[in-house]
Amino acid sequence: MIIITIMIFHMTVRSYPMMRKTHLAARRAWRRLRPRLNSCFVGASSGPGHEDRSEDPSAVSAEKPPHTPVMLKEVLQYLDIQPAQVVLDMTFGGGGHTKAILSTVPKVTVLALDRDPTAISLAQQLAKEHFGRVKPMLGRFSELEDLLSNMNVKPGSIDAVLLDAGCSSMQMDEAERGFSLSKDGPLDMRMDGDRYPDMPCAADVVNTLDQQALASILTAYGEERHARKIASAIVEARRVSPITRTQQLASVVAGSFPPAVLFARKDRLNRPAHVATKTFQALRIFVNDELNELHAGLCAAQTLLKPSGRLCVITFHSLEDRLVKRFLRGDDLSNLDHFSQRKQGTKKENLSHEKSDGSVYWLPLRRKVITPEKDDVKENPRGRSSKLRAALRR
Repeated sequence: MIIITIMIFHMTVRSYPMMRKTHLAARRAWRRLRPRLNSCFVGASSGPGHEDRSEDPSAVSAEKPPHTPVMLKEVLQYLDIQPAQVVLDMTFGGGGHTKAILSTVPKVTVLALDRDPTAISLAQQLAKEHFGRVKPMLGRFSELEDLLSNMNVKPGSIDAVLLDAGCSSMQMDEAERGFSLSKDGPLDMRMDGDRYPDMPCAADVVNTLDQQALASILTAYGEERHARKIASAIVEARRVSPITRTQQLASVVAGSFPPAVLFARKDRLNRPAHVATKTFQALRIFVNDELNELHAGLCAAQTLLKPSGRLCVITFHSLEDRLVKRFLRGDDLSNLDHFSQRKQGTKKENLSHEKSDGSVYWLPLRRKVITPEKDDVKENPRGRSSKLRAALRR
């Protein structure tokens, strides 16, 4: 809900050293602008484009083929699933990984979790095709243990877990979801769709938070060097007209840079990348509370896996990968400044090597992070930034 999301933002701001100075300004901005959320044009109760998404989510998904699963060969290799085992796919998405597991391993049972109702509609269709072998669950990582408890699945009873973090291709391809800056749509970005009507969307964030708070979000979640400049441009633009569309926001961000640097940034394929890419990433992570949810998912996997059970985690940006890396080696994750790239001087070792009892739980299956092969990147460019970490539950 709105108040819960505000509280999460406050806790996250406190945890980042570079955001502490702006915490009071962010809190004042929320207190001043929160009453407007239910009455202003971007009312969080419906989100932008709410009426346009009233159609059956399965009808939308039927128009486009499911996305290509990232690092499928590597996932199957490191999960090493055996016949009749129980596997938890924590991010079903388009179902690519689950379908491959079902087709390659006989009598396997897949517990399919996703917070997106569109993805769960696909999982339900797959469950009809593979009677008794696919069990869909609609919910977030933080809700997983309760969902499995209701299904009478006990802790320590699952053989393998796959967690494919981030935004799915289906979400990016659907303009009405508001994730893509290349397709014009309502500035929404809620992975849960309309499951939580009071949950603020991206338009609520950009139109209500003050400049300092916006800059903090862009710095923390987008690692955006020009966060202040972009936040200033957003505030100036919304004074003229509320920002409700994805390409409207992309244009505002682009307008804060000289034309010569609009596509000066390059992706991992050395292709031009829009200057608003990190802004969209930051807003998406904030709106969906992705880092806290990822941590909750990792903790759930640790509880649910059998001894010698296997975990594969796919991430798509450095914030996620640092969190996973440090979780698996047992670092203390109680303070989110672990994920900041800003150097802490002589305190760096303290941030990197604080240990908890978590180090006794995981044995890495490969010391270095696994990245996609060149041929895979050419075939599926969206997976170019993906990283895979695999570990064995002790």
